[in-house]
Amino acid sequence: MKMSAQEASQVLKEGELEKRSDNLLQLWKRKTCVLTHDSLSLYGDAHKRSKGKQLKLQSIRKVDCVERTGKFVYFTIVTTGNKEIDFRCPGEENCWNAVITMALIDFQNRKAVQDFKTRQDESASPGQQERRMARAP
Repeated sequence: MKMSAQEASQVLKEGELEKRSDNLLQLWKRKTCVLTHDSLSLYGDAHKRSKGKQLKLQSIRKVDCVERTGKFVYFTIVTTGNKEIDFRCPGEENCWNAVITMALIDFQNRKAVQDFKTRQDESASPGQQERRMARAP
């Protein structure tokens, strides 16, 4: 999928999320997060000096299990490898789950359009491709 570097790096949302650790204790750890058109980056500190982890939208299948309890909204990101990553954010005003879901839908739509155009170009006969190229601005 072709996207300019500026589009890919455009920040859709930036702020704090808590991620449940994978270890035995499953502690909640505060992360500074940056969501762009193509990825969700997680940093251990607010100044993003620590090495961040990047979760590409192409590797996310869905945002699942949204639950509001007390002061937190809990949600799970399910990857294409069936890994589940649990997050929580305070209050409804943060709405990380909704913003991530909308970014994922936008990414999947752009990918579907690109795939369709690629298939269309591949299936066109050489004569049709020449006529299409001649019409292109």
